[in-house]
Amino acid sequence: MSIVINDKRFKKLIDYSEISHKVDELAQKITRDHAGRDLLIVGVLKGGIIFMSDLMRSLDIDPEIDFLQVSSYKDEMEAGELELISDVKTTLTNKNVLLVEDLIDTGKTLEFIRADILSKQPSSFKICTLIKKKNSSQASINIDYVGFEIGNEFIVGYGMDYAEKGRSLRDIYVIDP
Repeated sequence: MSIVINDKRFKKLIDYSEISHKVDELAQKITRDHAGRDLLIVGVLKGGIIFMSDLMRSLDIDPEIDFLQVSSYKDEMEAGELELISDVKTTLTNKNVLLVEDLIDTGKTLEFIRADILSKQPSSFKICTLIKKKNSSQASINIDYVGFEIGNEFIVGYGMDYAEKGRSLRDIYVIDP
């Protein structure tokens, strides 16, 4: 099945049933690793909101939540300067923080966010992502929880967008050359 968003054609890469299964697996690991401890989940807007929502509902612990937003795109498909648009409101000092991100591409945005969060002195800091691009990661940051590894394709759906369109798609689609 293929879809068209704006001027690009996309084909299905990951079905929602696979995503749902992977979210449950990640939630089990996170629950086990944080048993008996308070947890603050920091979601990265906008793309991470759907993944974060599903992940939270699958946890067997009751976390606090907060959000931050970073802009890294100068146009619809190309990375540009990083800018913190909205920071967390919660004090992170001495908190067990789990950053939830939809997609890790080059890792530059993650490095930026990581430095910001660590400067606020949390007790612990872990990272969870639904998608990690294995061919393009330039950062040397350990990702604690990874859902899927894909190549360097441009993807949309399940919170991820192309020019602010396609976020509400249940499945994940890849650009169809």
